[in-house]
Amino acid sequence: MPPSPPVTYRGRFAPTPSGPLHFGSLVAALGSYLEARSRGGEWLLRMEDVDGPRTVPGAAADILRTLEAFGFQWDGPVLYQSQRLDAYGVALERLVAAGLAYPCGCSRKEVQAAGGGLSVDGAPRYDGRCRRGLAPGRRPRAWRLAVPDRYYGIQDGLLGDLGHDLGLAVGDFVLRRADGQYAYQLAVVVDDAFQGINRVVRGADLVDSTPRQLYLQDCLGYPRPAYVHLPVVTNARGEKLSKQTRARGLDRERPLPTLWQAWAFLGQEAPREEGGSLADFWAWSLAHWDLARVPAVRGRYWPDGMA
Repeated sequence: MPPSPPVTYRGRFAPTPSGPLHFGSLVAALGSYLEARSRGGEWLLRMEDVDGPRTVPGAAADILRTLEAFGFQWDGPVLYQSQRLDAYGVALERLVAAGLAYPCGCSRKEVQAAGGGLSVDGAPRYDGRCRRGLAPGRRPRAWRLAVPDRYYGIQDGLLGDLGHDLGLAVGDFVLRRADGQYAYQLAVVVDDAFQGINRVVRGADLVDSTPRQLYLQDCLGYPRPAYVHLPVVTNARGEKLSKQTRARGLDRERPLPTLWQAWAFLGQEAPREEGGSLADFWAWSLAHWDLARVPAVRGRYWPDGMA
């Protein structure tokens, strides 16, 4: 029997179109792109627009124009989560049929008032009261995944051992919200499997989501990708750059200086001169990218990224 062909590296960048790309987004895109391309792999692009209320009209197209202006080239068509709702519904039905997902009749206020403490990401931790069935007179609002009191973790390619006891740190988490929107955790797991993603390089702000995604992958019989969590860019108060912290959008007219700043933020060796063309930047960066040089921290203040 002939040997199996090597598995092609398949990475992805998956921005949420809630506003323009900013410096923090660029850092994540650059790290994931260089890690894929330097290994001869594919780099796919996904718009995580599954959360309708957060999606800003026109933001997805603006993100694509910005990535193109900065010289990024992706493989295949862009995947839009808003066009994948049927796939998430099928996955939820599988979990329900397996006895792993259940309807929950509790409101957010009721979950908070129950006194279950806070989950690892700061949200009220659900105490699982609807797991054995809805109380009389209660109607289902959301659908939740029943999670075990078991450690789920990974050996991150940059940060080392990462994980937590899923039941204690998170509790039964939402798969479909009361407003009918599918949760990010379900959508990202379904789409990573659908696209054949085997290496996830993303910001460390998503570290605490990883154990939930590992468990969902196990529940659905999906393979686990390898993970690398890059440091996120923070402001002077230690807050992640985001729309909420008024991060400025990238200037498409001057991509080169910003790319060099992102390169420096990721701890990479700079050439003697950072001039040249956009093509020069990509040639240098692909030849000199070294994941081992990236600072192994979850967040890093970078004042040049605020400009």
